[in-house]
Amino acid sequence: MYECRIAGTGRYVPERILSNKDLEEMVDTSDEWIIQRTGIRERHIAAEDESTSDLALQAARSALEQAGLGPLDLDAIILATLTPDTYCPAGACYVQKLLGAENACAFDLSAACTGFVYGITVGSSLVRSGVHSNVLVIGAETLSRVIDYSDRNTCILFGDGAGAAVLSRAEEGSESRLLDHYLRSDGSGADLIIMPGGGSRQPASVDTVEAKQHFLSMQGSDVFKFATRSMQVLIETAIERNGISISDLDLVVPHQVNSRIIDTVLRKIDLPEEKIYLNLQRYGNTSAASVPMALHEAAEEGRIEPGNLVLLVAFGAGLTWGYNLVRW
Repeated sequence: MYECRIAGTGRYVPERILSNKDLEEMVDTSDEWIIQRTGIRERHIAAEDESTSDLALQAARSALEQAGLGPLDLDAIILATLTPDTYCPAGACYVQKLLGAENACAFDLSAACTGFVYGITVGSSLVRSGVHSNVLVIGAETLSRVIDYSDRNTCILFGDGAGAAVLSRAEEGSESRLLDHYLRSDGSGADLIIMPGGGSRQPASVDTVEAKQHFLSMQGSDVFKFATRSMQVLIETAIERNGISISDLDLVVPHQVNSRIIDTVLRKIDLPEEKIYLNLQRYGNTSAASVPMALHEAAEEGRIEPGNLVLLVAFGAGLTWGYNLVRW
């Protein structure tokens, strides 16, 4: 077995910004109400000619540059998304073509907001087993294409973006490596966050379109309870499984979902606010892109230094939840 490390990260967001003030003109809401309830001030929206693979491509190039690798060095591309360009073929195949990574296999991974954490777990397993040497994991979403902008319960929350990480074999004796992974799911909560139309259960039809079943819907109060509980459990589990204390964690990078959820967890586990990285005020909830975007920005801002212990935490539709523990 080999050790695996994060060799480079990248991030990309579309140019267009949708502010809370803009949303005031679209639905019955206010800037003050949105900030108080979510902490979000603005989100980025893909242009009409931008698809998920376009966003993913830019984040991938950034991550490869930081890792000092080229597209032909990649053995695999994993795209975590719930908004692929098409359901067939996989969105990762479009990225592979655009990137020119002709030596890499490519596939999508569907675990909603937990997708990147799932992807890191799968990608690192390929590296550690010796099957591959360099794996690109991308979380990318164009959620604006599946949001009903007349529904203030969802349209205030979501934005578009992409984040990526290159996973490579760690040199022998290197301290920098992925230490632990933990994944869970509970299908009994599948209806809490769902796009019911378009799959084999309810194929696309005039009726599904008129019923707005191709938009993302969410049961807010139940999701809040799940997110709060799962985030607390994930942090506590990481500490217990790895024989560390809360003070040993240098930074926690959570799924950027809602500031109230994160504040609630901080109070329950006595985690100092300075040990949490948040950028949701600028991007909203970008689902699978959330954690890699935040990870890249945290590193760029100097919030993560070599040797730091970093915990990536995510939770979302499925229901799914999980973490990656990283020695930077």
